[in-house]
Amino acid sequence: MTDVLLVEEREDRVVATLNRPAARNAIDQAMVDALHALCAEMERAPRVLILTGAQGDFAAGADIAQLRDRRAEDARRGINTHAFARIRALPMPVIAALDGYALGGGAELAYAADIRIGTPALRIGNPEPALGIIAAAGATWRLPEIVGEARAAELLLTGRLLDAYEALSWGIVSSLHEPAALLPAAHALAERIRALDPLAVQHTKTALRAPRSAHPDVDLMLQAELFESAEKQRRMSAFLEKRR
Repeated sequence: MTDVLLVEEREDRVVATLNRPAARNAIDQAMVDALHALCAEMERAPRVLILTGAQGDFAAGADIAQLRDRRAEDARRGINTHAFARIRALPMPVIAALDGYALGGGAELAYAADIRIGTPALRIGNPEPALGIIAAAGATWRLPEIVGEARAAELLLTGRLLDAYEALSWGIVSSLHEPAALLPAAHALAERIRALDPLAVQHTKTALRAPRSAHPDVDLMLQAELFESAEKQRRMSAFLEKRR
């Protein structure tokens, strides 16, 4: 897409690398614009997205120099908020492969992914109040869904950073891998997803994102569509043939 977001496209997946290593991949306006452009492409052609960072960090937050100059109207525009929401809403799963720092806006981008994996070097959290702001790009509602209200409150109200093993035990990441094995592990997850029916995967993500009040109606509506699909008939017939 641009120098700040390196994009590798494959038939069934896209790898997007945050690429501002001199700033520990801090998220600036150019990167936000590139993420929107990437989302537009992936909305047209749904594929698994693997998000990662260049040279040993995911993203050490939003760009502080740009944040310092922003005012109330900029906050109301939700610059990072809308980009991360668009990542979250992509039709196919988003995998965040996290190494090094995932702080502030970088952590909030990671929270927007469906699956998060990391390395032992991971440090993740939201120190925004130390800079006189709040974590306003998703942490206050996504983090409680991930770790529960008590732990989310501790992280957000104290600015505490978690190391990799705490992040694993709290459920922020689902597995840890050595740095050289991080992207291969993300690709292995993508391969597992590739073996499934894409529409069933998309509908599963839709159901997972739906509020509790929408269940079970949303599940039954999505299942009804799948029950009429040719792919369901093909896959179930193949299963029964193999069993016989």
